[in-house]
Amino acid sequence: TLGLDEELAKKYGFESLEAMKTAVRGNLEADFDKASREKMKRALLDALDRRYSFELPESLVAQEFANIWGQHEQESQRAGQPVAEDGKTEEETKAEFRKIAERRVRLGLVLAEIGKSADVKVDEKDLTDALVERARMFPGQEKAVWDYYRNNEQALAQLRAPIYEERVVDHLSKLIKIADKTVSRAELFKEDEE
Repeated sequence: TLGLDEELAKKYGFESLEAMKTAVRGNLEADFDKASREKMKRALLDALDRRYSFELPESLVAQEFANIWGQHEQESQRAGQPVAEDGKTEEETKAEFRKIAERRVRLGLVLAEIGKSADVKVDEKDLTDALVERARMFPGQEKAVWDYYRNNEQALAQLRAPIYEERVVDHLSKLIKIADKTVSRAELFKEDEE
């Protein structure tokens, strides 16, 4: 068995056992903070989804459906699985994905309107940080990835959208009452249904 000692810490590049423990503790805290924020964000988006009901532009719904269905088809093909899930027909699965597309479009429009009225902006530093993070995902191809995004406004918009969404969620979280709730680790990291 591996004992937690100075030798093990040095083997993994830490100056001391205490430095390794501090790093692990920091990583765990960051993971818990991220999971907590995701739960809060999910609850907020669920509340917005329940609160707003309006006619959605069919072109946006169709485009979002095509995106998520196409991604689902690719993932199913890679995994050697049928596109229909859990014993459902393909049409039933498509109907579920259409509801997801409608929710995403509705929430996107609601968040865009809230962000517009609150003058939420994505600054250049946020975009550059996201671009650097994306480029790091492709070691050895960083410059090509950087150039692709810098020369492709649509691709850059795909990077900007989740940052904008996070800024709007930050704005809303300052306006709403958020109650802390103690949960188990398993409950915190449990996957929510979309």
